[in-house]
Amino acid sequence: MNNILIVEDDRTLCEGIAIALKDSEINIIQSETIAEAKRNIKSADLIILDINLPDGNGLSFLKEIRNNLTLPVIMLTANDMETDIVTGLENGADDYITKPFSLAVLRARVHTQLRRKEADNVDKGKEFSEKLNIIEIDDFYFDFAGMEYLKAGESVELSKTEQKLLKILVLNRGHIVSRDELIDKIWTFGAEYVDTNALSVTIKRLRDKLEENSAKPEYIKTVYGIGYTWEG
Repeated sequence: MNNILIVEDDRTLCEGIAIALKDSEINIIQSETIAEAKRNIKSADLIILDINLPDGNGLSFLKEIRNNLTLPVIMLTANDMETDIVTGLENGADDYITKPFSLAVLRARVHTQLRRKEADNVDKGKEFSEKLNIIEIDDFYFDFAGMEYLKAGESVELSKTEQKLLKILVLNRGHIVSRDELIDKIWTFGAEYVDTNALSVTIKRLRDKLEENSAKPEYIKTVYGIGYTWEG
């Protein structure tokens, strides 16, 4: 459920916007003044903000919002001068619609902003998880810090060497990692010699544990003459 805060003192227009936007996944919060909007803003996921309000200027309120929050703001105003549009966008507005306007267009723009917000939240969630060394790919769950590895919810036991190899491949997924680089990062810290066959053996063991068919791997692919990659 997304909460949309409409800050507009024209009650008829506000009701029209509410009717146009409301559906099973959207809840409308109406405020006629900046003071009222400040009381409701904490629960908002998106704001539709008029510039001319009874107790202040929407652009000033927008600056205040941007100092504290990152939620999408669509400016809604009768001011169609280029300077007003530029000022609104420079102060942090995500979109700008001038009156009169089509409710269908407003609805489309609102949904565009909500999709962008959702996508941004997903990206931030992935970034945060990877900072914690937690990565989820298809049926796999890899917690490198906690040394927990799951395949379709079932625990997979990996040796220290297999864990190192998996982490390098997964963090570089979609890119080829050469055999020399893998050997250097996994084995040769302080070691003078490592049998290069050790890498092939570890790759095979990792495939046996993670792939449905280790003879035809879906994820851990060989790039002949170069190295290995975690596909895509």
